[in-house]
Amino acid sequence: MNDQSSGKLEADTRDRIVRSAADLFHEHGFTATGIATVLKKARVKSGSLYHFFSSKEALLEAVLERHLEQLGPTVLSPVEAAVDDPIQRVFGLLDLYRRNLTMTGYRRGCPVGNLALEVGDQFGNARRLMDRYFGQWAGAVRGWLEAAGERLPHDVDRTALSLHVLGVMEGGVLQARVQGGLAPFDASVAQLRSYVELLEQRARQSASGEIPSRDLDPERGFDTPGWRTW
Repeated sequence: MNDQSSGKLEADTRDRIVRSAADLFHEHGFTATGIATVLKKARVKSGSLYHFFSSKEALLEAVLERHLEQLGPTVLSPVEAAVDDPIQRVFGLLDLYRRNLTMTGYRRGCPVGNLALEVGDQFGNARRLMDRYFGQWAGAVRGWLEAAGERLPHDVDRTALSLHVLGVMEGGVLQARVQGGLAPFDASVAQLRSYVELLEQRARQSASGEIPSRDLDPERGFDTPGWRTW
């Protein structure tokens, strides 16, 4: 076997281990997944695994790096390809998680969110990778909100709003998994949609001169002079 073939075989073996671990961590959690289970699913011997990863923590980091690599092609890009409207892309992204909940019988949520809840405080490198993942997720949403331009009021903090969308997703997914139903997820998304629609209404009214943007309460949708001085 030449060096090129050997290198490809090693890369394929490593990738199979990481993909298997990612699936098992998502299904059962990091702690509950033993190395022997990963070996069995990946169809490799322990020597192969420890050739690439010195510990289970190192394997976790590789799984998180894979999630980072896959965030664009498997999560964000499909939404962008399917939905043209930048604001509706936000809700298309949330719908992707909704469909995943139903397809898995509410057993699986956000793979990185699950790991963050379980081991986020234990491993510094893993926590930093999780933070990068969420930062990229929210960054994509912020980009869509910025692309909406004047449809949203100029004084709306797009970064803060994108983090709010992330919170709606993670919180809604968590509650849906606990309840075993979509009601809490749908309620959270509906509230977000109502809020965004009020922001769009405020932007239209401000653009038409109907009402100064600073005087419209986006939470209530009508003129409330001085509300920001509380």
